[in-house]
Amino acid sequence: MNYSQDIIKSLMRTEKSTQYEPDAKYLFLVGIKANKIQIKHAVEQLYKVKVKDVNTFVSAGKLKRVRHQLGRTPETKKAVVTLQAGQKIEVA
Repeated sequence: MNYSQDIIKSLMRTEKSTQYEPDAKYLFLVGIKANKIQIKHAVEQLYKVKVKDVNTFVSAGKLKRVRHQLGRTPETKKAVVTLQAGQKIEVA
C-alpha cells in the first residue's frame, strides 16, 4: 500500500459523520491493511491539510442470507481524522 488512493477509499458523508465536522473531524473509508501513519500521510497529501490525530476501527461483516445459503459482507475499516485548528476539508 503505497498510493494514497489505495489507502483512502472515500470520504464518508453520512448523517452521523457530518456531526463531527464542526470539531474538524472527518470520517474516511480506508483500506483494511492501512495503518494510522499511512492514513495520516495520505490525507495530508490528497487534501493538502495538516492532520492532528487519527482513530481507526474495523466494522465486522454481517451475515446475509441469499436464497438457501449464508454469506457474509466484507469487513470494512474506517478512520476518524482530526485536523489541526484552522484546517478544513472542502466538501462539495
